Amino acid sequence: MRILVVGAGGVGGYFGGRMLAAGRDVRFLVRPARSEALARTGLVIRSPHGDVAISSPPTVTADALSGPVDLVLLSCKAYDLESAMDAFAPAVGPETAILPLLNGMRHLDALDARFGAARVLGGECKISAVLDADGHVLHLNRVHRVAFGERTGGRSARTTAIEAQMADAGFEFACSEQILQEMWEKWAFIATGAGATCLLRATIGDIVAAGAAGVVHGLTDECSVIAEANGYRPSEEAIARTRAMFTMAGSLLTASMFRDIESKARIEGDHIIGDLLARGGDAAGYPLLRLVYAHLRTYDARRLREALPPA
Repeated sequence: MRILVVGAGGVGGYFGGRMLAAGRDVRFLVRPARSEALARTGLVIRSPHGDVAISSPPTVTADALSGPVDLVLLSCKAYDLESAMDAFAPAVGPETAILPLLNGMRHLDALDARFGAARVLGGECKISAVLDADGHVLHLNRVHRVAFGERTGGRSARTTAIEAQMADAGFEFACSEQILQEMWEKWAFIATGAGATCLLRATIGDIVAAGAAGVVHGLTDECSVIAEANGYRPSEEAIARTRAMFTMAGSLLTASMFRDIESKARIEGDHIIGDLLARGGDAAGYPLLRLVYAHLRTYDARRLREALPPA
């Protein structure tokens, strides 16, 4: 199977690198600067599950991409989706499957419109991984899982083939027959964590110490109501796991979106919170999510203003 991994950052670099190290036919679609860096330093993964070092990972830039592949593994940020689709479009043929690992659901609408729903699988991943100062993939915890499946449910020849590519590649994976349910549960989870830590600008432990765990419970409830309105209420187990994770005394956990705000980087506020609210259907409801979204939009406005040159 010919696999094109779009991006070689924390997510794409980790899962694509693991599959490449296991002998799979993987190429990374990257920007020129990242291609040059990988040629110079190789692809290096630092992980509690074992390090990987690949001296010359196969890369390609958009201007040199041609011919269809069997699988596109899409790992870009939501705000880069349009440019990513333009870049990998030449690799999409009649039998190409596209497996996005983005958060939320809005990317599915864009991918369906561009390439056709039949080509687009459902997918989600659980990992905390970043690029360090040397451009190495740094895996920050022990969780490294990919789930994927047909959005209509059941299994297919192509999901079975993808499963075989991920077998023995050094990370957890699951071919799910209810992938949309899993995606909605993850969406509710990350919207709760991002909402609480971004709104209160603190770690989970600090939020609990301040007696503000009610914010977490309120966000969990609002996210669950929206998911249920769309036919995918999180299971009681998923809700309990979310509450426990984000109300743990002494926890140093923060959402990646919070860390992006702290570093004055771009965020996925529209994709993770804004689109969730848009699917809620109650203009007067979800007060905590609306406050979070106002906070994130204000951050975006300030970031844009401060990036502009003085008048």
